[in-house]
Parts: sequence; structure tokens; C-alpha cells
Amino acid sequence: MTKSSRGADVYLRFLQLSEAIRGLPSLPPLDPLEERILVWIARAGSEGERLSVRDMLAKSEFGAPATIHARLKSMRSKGWIDLADTDDARRKQVELTQRAMAHFARLSRLMIKAANS
Repeated sequence: MTKSSRGADVYLRFLQLSEAIRGLPSLPPLDPLEERILVWIARAGSEGERLSVRDMLAKSEFGAPATIHARLKSMRSKGWIDLADTDDARRKQVELTQRAMAHFARLSRLMIKAANS
């Protein structure tokens, strides 16, 4: 087995395992745009960056401000994100919920399992 086919096998095994947990009762599924937004929020958080709703609305690659606002509202109602108060009452900080962090932790464990199998 070549290195590239081993890498492909690990990734495909990870996808298979991650699909299995999608069926478990946890958090409601996200649409593709919400998933992209979630990854951006998670990446920013892991780099210590604090995002506000205003920062999110400025990201034109996610669509019009109304679209982004609707997705943030949906993600909040599904339990993926919270909007926390800041020093400025007009600004809300976007953060992952504990349930979203637990989801990423499960995915991490699956990635390790796929790599070790």
C-alpha cells in the first residue's frame, strides 16, 4: 500500500465513522453554509480571535448580511453557537457552545481512531 492510498484509506474511514455519529442524537444538522460558518468560528476561536456579529456580517463570501444573520440565528436555535454580551451592548460576540465543542472533540477522537485502524 502506498502512502497516498494509506492516507486516502484513513480519510475515508474517518468519513465513515463521522457519518455514523451524525445519526446520534446530539445537535441538529447544519446546512452547508452553516457548516462553513461554524468552521470559520471554530478556527478563529482556536487562534484566540474574538468574533462579533458585525465581523461575521462583513464576510461577503458567506453571502449578504441578511443571509448571514439568518444563518447565525438558525445556528443559535440549533445549539451550535451562543451570542455573548461585550463591553458595548450593541455588539454581540459569537462563540461555540459547549455542545459544539463536544462535537469537535468527538470528531477528533474519530480521526485518531481512523488513523490507528
